[in-house]
Amino acid sequence: MLRLIKWLFILLLAALAALFLWGYAPDTDAAQMERKYGSAASRFAKLESGLRVHYRDEGKQDGPVLVLIHGSNASLHTWEQWVGILGKDYRIISLDLPGHGLTGNNPAGVYDSASYVRVVDRLLTQLNVDKAVIGGNSMGGGVSWAYALEHPEKIEALLLVDASGQPNARSGEMPLGFRLMRMPVIKEAARFIAPRSIFESSVKTSMSVQSGIDDKLIDRYWELNRYPGNRTATMQRFSSSKSMASGTKERLSTIKVPVLILWGAEDNLIPVTAAKWFAEAMPQAKLIIYPNVGHIPMEEIPQKSANDVKIWLDGLGTQAPKA
Repeated sequence: MLRLIKWLFILLLAALAALFLWGYAPDTDAAQMERKYGSAASRFAKLESGLRVHYRDEGKQDGPVLVLIHGSNASLHTWEQWVGILGKDYRIISLDLPGHGLTGNNPAGVYDSASYVRVVDRLLTQLNVDKAVIGGNSMGGGVSWAYALEHPEKIEALLLVDASGQPNARSGEMPLGFRLMRMPVIKEAARFIAPRSIFESSVKTSMSVQSGIDDKLIDRYWELNRYPGNRTATMQRFSSSKSMASGTKERLSTIKVPVLILWGAEDNLIPVTAAKWFAEAMPQAKLIIYPNVGHIPMEEIPQKSANDVKIWLDGLGTQAPKA
């Protein structure tokens, strides 16, 4: 028996060593990542006690303001194609939430919906934005409707793109990276083990329109998720089922501003039934469902989705902020 235990222990160590050799990926270098993934529009706002948030303020600076918030394990880069299209008529503010992109860790160690709402509000205050259209994808959509509930006086309209928030929404084929982060032992190993292949698999599961998936896009997700502090933040978010806001139809019905809901019919992460749930909660909402599209319409069908947003925004008659 002792001999068997000894051999099992040796096999376990060998398996762990093989796993480490296969997938070991250290944090990326912050300065290098900022050079690679920053742009001429990149800025860093110091909001509080060491929290430095990466954001971009682009487009028509005297136009109506559109604030865009990315999803879990993504970054503001997910909106780049929309910025190129919508920025001709609108001022577009995008940001990397704490624990994402080039923002990195929050010194307060908090990565929940309420803290993200505070970060967005403090950034907009610093930028002297009193009122805006706010929108987001996935987790960022959840932050957007939570912001609308918290600060209704600052919202002109709400844009939800495959947004989180429906309680107990059942996903289909959840991306591999998300599944691994829910496994108690495996997620601890994610501090050191992050093979590029997992990110490639997750991106391909999230996006049904795969013509836009290339090495550059996969590298961006892989490298920015290893920006210093981001992996620890991800583990913290996934360890708490209450980190992100869960909505109710009663709460959402108090949102009275115009709402646009965009959804991919083949979303594997948040099913299209959630789009209909949001539309029922906010009857004033306009709902557009895209056939053969997955969880990230702004990257899968950027031109079509951006055009739909532009038609909606143009119809709102939103006003540019007063000088």
